[in-house]
Parts: sequence; structure tokens; C-alpha cells
Amino acid sequence: MTDLQRIFVVTAQEDAAALTALRARLGREATVLTAPTAEAKRVVEALATGAGRERHDVVPEVLLAPVRFPDADRGHHLDALVRRHAVADRWRDVVVVADPATVTLLLRVLAPDQLAATGPVTEVGLPRGTRPVPIAPALGGGAALALASGLLSAVVPVWVLPLLAVLAGLVLLAVPGTRHLGQAVLIAVGVALLVSLLVIAGSSRFPGAW
Repeated sequence: MTDLQRIFVVTAQEDAAALTALRARLGREATVLTAPTAEAKRVVEALATGAGRERHDVVPEVLLAPVRFPDADRGHHLDALVRRHAVADRWRDVVVVADPATVTLLLRVLAPDQLAATGPVTEVGLPRGTRPVPIAPALGGGAALALASGLLSAVVPVWVLPLLAVLAGLVLLAVPGTRHLGQAVLIAVGVALLVSLLVIAGSSRFPGAW
């Protein structure tokens, strides 16, 4: 199963309203590729204005600067540039800020089917695999859950914490961006149940040791 990494292609002449709307759509972390021009700097500063916990890493790229006579391979070089930054972290949004001619040339190669898209910002989706499940934290969390359930068994039934964890995992599974976390939580519950069964079996076999 695959989902899409978002690439936002913006011209350096966009107005404040369009940039405010784009800023609201960006994830908590984004890479902003910008032409080294005053117009592009204005766009980058507008995207950074009002940001809270969001982190936007700004990367000036000379290749995005406007040129009067582009060479025949310029579009492919632009495409390679954007894809290289996208592949560096497949779970970040990427924003490309350049002059209209450069943006048009980039889209012809990066997303030829989206050239007719209307609006100030063109969103391109690059296919990527699903986010890997953090197995090690899931195993550690399962052991911690088993320990917590055992320690609190005198206060709440031993099944309460695992049940709450299962419900939380199912909620996370329903949200596309947190499916890997939901899977990790469910794995942790399975580990906790396994650890609990081993403890029960051990205490039954060696009652004097527990």
C-alpha cells in the first residue's frame, strides 16, 4: 500500500492570502526549496510568519533562479533537484518557490498531468511506501504495559490498560498519518499479553519464586 508525499509548487509572485492558505496546509515539518531572489524570499518569509511548532528548513538553490535562455535539459535538472530533496525525507512536505517560467518547466517534467491545475499553488503527489512501524519502541512499550498492568492490578482490573491501548490503537489506525503508530500500539498490546501469560505460567510452575 502506498500514499503520496506532497510537493507544493509556488510562484514567487503569489499574494499573501494564497501563502496564508498554503501555510495552513503544510505539515509540522517541511523543506522549502527557494530561488535566491528577493521575490522568493518574500514568499519564504510569509510562509514562516505565524508558524508555531512547525519547522520549515529553507534551502536556497541556484538552479531555481530565473534564466533568460534555459538549456534543453533544464526541466530534467529541476525535476532531479526536487526529487533528491523529497527522497532525503519521504515524510516531509516539500515547497518549491521560483519564478513562473521555472515553475512551468518543473511541472512539465515533475507532473505533466497537473499543468492545467487552477489556483495559485500546484500540489504534486509523489508515491511512497507506508511509514515503517517502530518495532523496537512497540516491544519496549509492550513490556512497560505489562508491568504497569501488573502493578495497578490492585487498583484497576488487569485488562483495563490493555483495552484502553487497543482502543487508542484502533483510533490511530483510522487516521492515515498515524497508521504506523496504531500498528505499533497494537503490537505493544500483543507483547504485553504475551509477557503477562509468561509471568502467570512461571508463577504457577514456580510459586515460591514469585
